[in-house]
Amino acid sequence: MKRVFLFVATNFAVMLVLSLVCSLLGVNAYLTEEGIHFGLLLAMSAIFGFGGAFISLALSKFIAKRSVGAYVISTPRNNTEAWLVQTVAQLAKQANIGMPEVAIYEGPPNAFATGARKDASLVAVSTGLLQGMSRSEVEAVLGHEVAHSANGDMVTLTLIQGVVNTFVFFLARVVGHVVDKAVFKTERGVGPGYWITVLVCQVIFGILASVVVAWFSRQREFRADEGSARYLGQAKSMIEALRRLGGMQTEALPETMKAAGFSGGKLSLLFSTHPPIEARIAALQKGEK
Repeated sequence: MKRVFLFVATNFAVMLVLSLVCSLLGVNAYLTEEGIHFGLLLAMSAIFGFGGAFISLALSKFIAKRSVGAYVISTPRNNTEAWLVQTVAQLAKQANIGMPEVAIYEGPPNAFATGARKDASLVAVSTGLLQGMSRSEVEAVLGHEVAHSANGDMVTLTLIQGVVNTFVFFLARVVGHVVDKAVFKTERGVGPGYWITVLVCQVIFGILASVVVAWFSRQREFRADEGSARYLGQAKSMIEALRRLGGMQTEALPETMKAAGFSGGKLSLLFSTHPPIEARIAALQKGEK
């Protein structure tokens, strides 16, 4: 969940800055002065949409390290760090990718992988995970994170985010133009109604778009679980790690997201970046048969 939250949060901030730049440069006024130029608007939306997503991807490792205070292991200081580096190296070799950076950070049980390229990724684990799981379970979790890198999940997520960004940017301005002309009766250029509507629509459409991103994230978790089982030659360790994780106090939502949280029911699943643990275990058990 952490890697997806950090990516989406960074993407939101970048898109906000790009939208402000677009406004300050007069792009919005140019596109709507004599009515919407749909072709130009779509092209501009794609530039800003994919630009925001790829900037977020480029910053992903830097933001992740700084946000959790991760310590990157350059020279192992103890047996645990040596084992972590060696285990990730073995898994990366099996996955046929370059050696990721390996990091540890203080916090409840969690782990994540991020990075713009699968041959230059970052795999980080929390102290809570290392303390609460056996080595075979931690190895399975590391395999899961290496599989994320090998599958190119961050790049695919970036492309999907770029597509939804494009449509959010485009549709918000189309609706803003319609409301400005039909409701606020602005005859030329754009008025206050346009700016207010665009802002509101970008938030609403952005929330709806997050459902698409969350759906993809859930699918890639199944693939990463399967990848871990393949690297280890068995699914038992991953199943045990998931069961252990299900009984742990895992990392809570950041304070900034608690107000937007959804609890329980199908609505919660729509916005969840991870499938239920029971479903992930069932998928692994099915794959063993």
